[in-house]
Amino acid sequence: MGDPKFLRRTYDTPKHPWEAARMEEEGKLLTKYGLKNKRELWKAQSILRGFRRQARDLQARLRAGEPQARRETDQLIGRLTRLGILPVGSPTIDDVLALNTEDLLQRRFEWIVFHRGLAPTANGARQWITHGHFSIGDHRVTRPGYLVPSAEEPMISYSPTSPLANDDHSARVALRERLEARPTADVTPPEPPTEGA
Repeated sequence: MGDPKFLRRTYDTPKHPWEAARMEEEGKLLTKYGLKNKRELWKAQSILRGFRRQARDLQARLRAGEPQARRETDQLIGRLTRLGILPVGSPTIDDVLALNTEDLLQRRFEWIVFHRGLAPTANGARQWITHGHFSIGDHRVTRPGYLVPSAEEPMISYSPTSPLANDDHSARVALRERLEARPTADVTPPEPPTEGA
């Protein structure tokens, strides 16, 4: 079982903590996806690293002709397809190896809520989620980092007990006006300003 006082860390930190190019890229991802800190980004990278490690291992076992490897490959691809990380159709093990961190971050609950236009910003979506304003079906979800399966995505709505469930709530009215003022229906966030601009 293990002692609950000695929990293991669920992510790996970068080997070289002060690389300017990597830090700049991490900062852009934090701003774009409304992440709280780099720890959340490192967790996503660690999860993706695990998927890719499993895919490389299965690729080698498939070349060796193991029958169990084919079943495990189908299970891995099925899991990633259900999560919406891989497209529905006939993805292969090479598609798993081609995944990047943004593919995983786009399945986070906060990003989907923001991308569907239910919150004004990614950070605003995070705050509203932690305050319990959203539910998936009948269950209120308060974890912004929850990876939403594609089957649950249409069930995302305002929680019935939330004041935001009322269409006339001032935050909802302001959000509608903001979305209608945009020239297109795209709700992607603006790019972060560059230094010196």
